[in-house]
Amino acid sequence: MTSVDALASLGRARALVLRTTTAERVADAVREEVVEGRLRPGERLPEQAVCTALGVSRNTVREALSQLVAERVLVREANRGVFVAQPDRDAVRDVYRVRRLVEPAAVLSGEAWDAERVATVRAAVDEGRRAADTGDWAGVGSANQHFHRALVALAGSPRLDQQMALLLAEMRLVFHRVPDVREFFEPYLGRNDVICGLLEDGDRERAAREVTEYLAAAEAQLLAAYDPR
Repeated sequence: MTSVDALASLGRARALVLRTTTAERVADAVREEVVEGRLRPGERLPEQAVCTALGVSRNTVREALSQLVAERVLVREANRGVFVAQPDRDAVRDVYRVRRLVEPAAVLSGEAWDAERVATVRAAVDEGRRAADTGDWAGVGSANQHFHRALVALAGSPRLDQQMALLLAEMRLVFHRVPDVREFFEPYLGRNDVICGLLEDGDRERAAREVTEYLAAAEAQLLAAYDPR
């Protein structure tokens, strides 16, 4: 079954898609539902339901879903349809391999580093704190996604921003494997705050080191959530 909330949220993206009427925009809308945790691993995504939600043609949706299959966000199963992907251990390792190259470098050497960009990082930290205060741990997860997106945005590269969107979609699917969402995300609220504080102080070198250590710890925790081989 497809999440009713996800389809309703896709419906709210209809105005954006209608302004462009492209498969890429449809793919962006569906991918964002994955990033925000509204589409979960293993959920079926019927073409007609997406057509209805976004008000676009079936051919456009089919093209968009094929793009997301190529990105490993979705999988196509013969005679069954299209489903949200369920990343395995190798996918976790590869995603973190890329993140360890990209995120610390954006923090250390990003050409778009300025007060406005750092304020976006702070906004994500504050968003996570507010969600935690209300016990909204799924919201904390979304805020964490926004935090890492803001770190990569320090590079000032639209291509890296686009690549990060793909990585965040895969990451959110991985996070669904965590048995206790609060236990996983709560310690990173403080670590996010530390990294942001270092950026605000202009200590980019130390902030980059913190990001590297952070990613290593998160990868180890996520791999532990999978059955050992």
